[in-house]
Amino acid sequence: MTSLAPASVTCADTLKDSLSLLEGRFAESAVGIGNAGAVSYRSCGRGPVVVLLHGISSGAASWLQCALRLEQDAQVIAWNAPGYGRSTPLPQTQPSAADYAGRLELFLDALGIANCVLVGHSLGAMMAAAYVGGGYKRAARVLLVSPAQGYGSDARRARGEKIRQERLDVLHAIGIEGMAERSPTRMLSAGAGDAERAWVRWNIQWLNPAGYTQAVHMLCGDDLRAYMPDGVSGTAPAAVYCGADDVVTTPDDSRKLAWDLNLPFHLIDNAGHACYIEQPGAVAAAIRGHLYKLS
Repeated sequence: MTSLAPASVTCADTLKDSLSLLEGRFAESAVGIGNAGAVSYRSCGRGPVVVLLHGISSGAASWLQCALRLEQDAQVIAWNAPGYGRSTPLPQTQPSAADYAGRLELFLDALGIANCVLVGHSLGAMMAAAYVGGGYKRAARVLLVSPAQGYGSDARRARGEKIRQERLDVLHAIGIEGMAERSPTRMLSAGAGDAERAWVRWNIQWLNPAGYTQAVHMLCGDDLRAYMPDGVSGTAPAAVYCGADDVVTTPDDSRKLAWDLNLPFHLIDNAGHACYIEQPGAVAAAIRGHLYKLS
């Protein structure tokens, strides 16, 4: 399926190769999920399944380079979360991570996926935690990459309300296009190249304001730890990864989460928050290591 970029997007030389690969090797599809609508996704490769969940300011396409490095070893599926891309939004105005997890279960069921490595980046990590914490059985292993932890706990709720208002005020003041111009500064490390920065901007420009707003409510109103009070060792072994230069979900915060949940922790060197964009080979290698353990 050929996708048309928003009119405001300029296909600079730095994006030409990525956009060609996107449509040629990581094409978009959609699957119906009954009365809940549809989920759009991108896929490539064959073999054991890896399912990729993007963060709040991204989408399925952002996983391109990481996915292509895995396609020889796995069937790679990157969804567009509800309200992103062509995926039907959730019915709740202020959904929880559990609501996204329920939609994920419908998506995996519709594709006939019974066993996968589930990888959640940033806000996607909250969805992944809610998925395994909700008792769903299709994820055999879980990777939490630069995990957003949410602000729904008693200790963080006041901070969450402030962040909710700030994010929504920015959306209303400068719109998605303005957000795209600002975000690469925080999403990537100082050493990131022009191509990585352009790719972050391009993906942000696809955001749907309504879907983004729902995701802001989830981030600020829910708590990852509520779904993983004791980690998920056993039925779905997990691990935590973080970019060494991440200023959004910092290494210290991610390390403490891993410690508290008794999970392994690993740094991705020379990478900021969007580590799978900045260091796709390293993140693919990390995923591949868990793929080989998939039973």
